[in-house]
Amino acid sequence: MKKIILALTILCLVFISCNSIKTSNAKTASLEGTWELNYITEPRIAFGGLFPNKKPTIIFDLKENRISGNASCNRYSGKLNVDGNKISFKEPIAMTKMMCMDIKGEVVYMAALQKIDSYSISKDGKTLNFIMGDTAMMRFEKK
Repeated sequence: MKKIILALTILCLVFISCNSIKTSNAKTASLEGTWELNYITEPRIAFGGLFPNKKPTIIFDLKENRISGNASCNRYSGKLNVDGNKISFKEPIAMTKMMCMDIKGEVVYMAALQKIDSYSISKDGKTLNFIMGDTAMMRFEKK
């Protein structure tokens, strides 16, 4: 009897661990694609004032393990560092250096990316939040 209970316990643990791996991979896979910023924590300047002409975007390429996007004026790209819901943009990110009239928003956006340590995606898969500690610093909408 003890052997049967032990075998069933081990079998249940195997099923649970397999399911958690699938869930983690599915969550990471939902990052794939293009996201457009619609909120950023910046107490002194309104969102529309930071990005009057073009909202920043981020593109996740999970096959190449890379990110890219537009910071409002300049394009950027870099390595994707993600593990479960942990994410980091601390590795060097390459940026173009175009002549931009107003780069306040771009500076705020790139500085905020450096602070992000985790993310969450809404159940419907349409909203991505970048989080620092317990605070949602940025919110993106799936494009």
